Amino acid sequence: MRGYLLRRAIGAVIVLFALSLVIYALFYVAPGDPARLACGPRCNPEQIRQVREQLSLGDPVYVQYWHFLQGLAAGHDYSTGTGVLHCDAPCFGLSYQNDQQVTDLITQRLPVTASLALGAMVLWLLLGVGSGLLSALRRGGTTERVLTWLTLAGTATPVFIIGLLLLMLFCAYLGWLPFPSYVALTEDPEQWAWNLLLPWTALALIESAKYARLTRSSMLETLAEDHIRTFRAYGVAERSIVGRHALRGALPPVIALTALDLGSMFGNAVLTETLFGLPGLGQLLVHATRTVDLPVVVGVVLVTGAAVVIANIVADLLYAVADRRVALA
Repeated sequence: MRGYLLRRAIGAVIVLFALSLVIYALFYVAPGDPARLACGPRCNPEQIRQVREQLSLGDPVYVQYWHFLQGLAAGHDYSTGTGVLHCDAPCFGLSYQNDQQVTDLITQRLPVTASLALGAMVLWLLLGVGSGLLSALRRGGTTERVLTWLTLAGTATPVFIIGLLLLMLFCAYLGWLPFPSYVALTEDPEQWAWNLLLPWTALALIESAKYARLTRSSMLETLAEDHIRTFRAYGVAERSIVGRHALRGALPPVIALTALDLGSMFGNAVLTETLFGLPGLGQLLVHATRTVDLPVVVGVVLVTGAAVVIANIVADLLYAVADRRVALA
C-alpha cells in the first residue's frame, strides 16, 4: 500500500508541474506583453517600462517561470515603488485590476464553490447510485423504465433550466425557500444549508442522471459474473450478495467519475453560481477573463487543476479500499 501511495504522490507532483508549465506558457508567453495588460490601455511607454521592471518581465522566459515556481512554493516579493510587498506562498501574483493578491481573492471565493460542489456531490451520489441500483435490481419492470426516462430527461436538460424552474416554484410561487444568498457555514450552519439547497438540487438532478446510468450498467455487469452466481448457488442471501459483493464491485467506475466531476466543478460551476448569485470561483474567473486579468485567470485555473489532481488521488485511495488488487498491481 505504501508503494502504491508513493507512486500516486509522485505522479501527482509531475502532473502539477506539467500543468503549471503549460498554463504559464499559454497565459504569460503567448498573449504578447503582460506588462501592457497589467498597466492598462492608457499607460505611456515609460509607465509600461516601470511595470515591466516591477514584475521582472525583462528576464528570460525560463527565469520568469522559475520565479513563478518560487512564488508558488515560497512566496514572492514585489516592488511597489516606495517599498516591497510580500506575497505569501502559494503566490499567484497580484491582480492587474486592484493590485490585490490573487491568493486572497481565491481564498475569499473558494469556500463558496467548495460548499456548492461538495453538497451537490453528496446529493447526486445519493440520487444517482440509489436510482441506478434500484433500476438494476428491477430490470425489465416498470420501475426501470420510469427511472430510465427520468435519467434521459435529466441528461438532456441544461442546469439553468432546472435552476430557473426551482427558483420559480420554491421561491416565487410556494415561498418555501429564500432566494439563495450565500451565508458562511461558520456564521449560521442552518442558513448556509437552506440557501444552498436549491443550487445543490439543480446540480444534483443534472449529475445524478449519468451516475444512475453508470451504476445500473456496472451493477448488471457485476451481477452477471461467476462469483455472484456461485454465491447464489450456495444459498447466500440476496441482500448480502448485493450489498457486500455486487455493489462493491460496481463502485470503482463511480468513484473515478466522481473524482473528475468534483474536481472540475471548481471551475465549471459558472452557470450555477451566476444563476443563483453565488460569489464563487466561477464568477471570479468570468470577471477576470473579461478584464484580461491574467494572474487571476492563472490562479483559478491552477486551483481547479490542483482540485482535479487531489480528487483523483482520493479516488485512487478509495479504489484500493474497494479492491485490494489495485494496491498490489
